Parts: sequence; structure tokens; C-alpha cells
Amino acid sequence: MEAFTTNQPWLWYEQGISTQSLGVTYQIGAVLLTGCMGGRNAGAIAQIAYITLGLSGVPVFAKGGGFNYIQEPGFGYLLGFIPGAWLCGLIALRQRAKLELLGVSALLGLIVIHICGLIYLGILYLLPVNTINSLSQLERLVQLHSLNSFPGQLAIVCAVAVIAYFLRRISFY
Repeated sequence: MEAFTTNQPWLWYEQGISTQSLGVTYQIGAVLLTGCMGGRNAGAIAQIAYITLGLSGVPVFAKGGGFNYIQEPGFGYLLGFIPGAWLCGLIALRQRAKLELLGVSALLGLIVIHICGLIYLGILYLLPVNTINSLSQLERLVQLHSLNSFPGQLAIVCAVAVIAYFLRRISFY
């Protein structure tokens, strides 16, 4: 599901409610929220289950599923979900719910996801399988998967921190 933002609430009366795409989906938000709410083990296990489902042929990934999906340039980001959710959960559950702590944990989880994705892109570039066959193609994929999506994902990190904060306060942990 694509993530959107609205115009400022104080303008709704005059201009109505208008939305603008953030250019990303809520998938990253779900990964980080799992870590913030369930902790490191629940976060990592949920992502392992998701990746296992996709690799076994269930079409849960953006371009379907199946074992050949490991050749997709974006697969490294999916692999990054595991350590990203784990780190997010590790940091988020160290103390009682604090908005700042949840924001930092989600941000660090997002950074880990991007690092894993960038490493995977580099490996695909260096391997002789010709998935990425030129430096300009590598640069384009880094732009597409990391640089273009990161600002929108930062907005999702903020939303995850706020949602996790309120859910944890309601749940008394």
C-alpha cells in the first residue's frame, strides 16, 4: 500500500483535504513496527517468515515470488528487513516507551535495511551473473532503491515511532 501525506489540517476548511504520495509503501513501516512492538526476536522471525514465504513461491514480493527473486536488485533490501527489525526491536524494548527511543530505533533499523540493500547491489555488480552489468546501472539502482525512497521512509519512521509509542502506552509496556 502506497504511503500518502495530507496538506496541513488548518487548511482543510479552506482548501479541502488533499493528499500527496510519499513515493514509498508502508512495507518498511510494518517491518519497523514489528520490531518496536514485538522486540528483536519477534521482529526478526516475522521477517524470516515473510522472506521464506516469498522464496517458496507465494507472490508476496512486489514482483511476485519464487527462488529466482534472489537475482532481483531489490532483494538485498528484503534481506535487510531481518537485521533491521532485529536492531529496531533490540533498542525499542530496552526501556519503557519513549518517543525519542522509538524514533531512534526505527531510524537505525531503516539505516541497516539500506546498508544491506546497498551491499547486495554491490555484490550483484561484482558477480559475473550480469544482473547489474555497468556502473551507470548500479548508480541508477542506488538512486532508485535508496536515495529516492529515503526521504519518504523517514516520514514513515516518524509515524512508526508515534504509533508504537501510543500502542505501547495503551498496552502498559
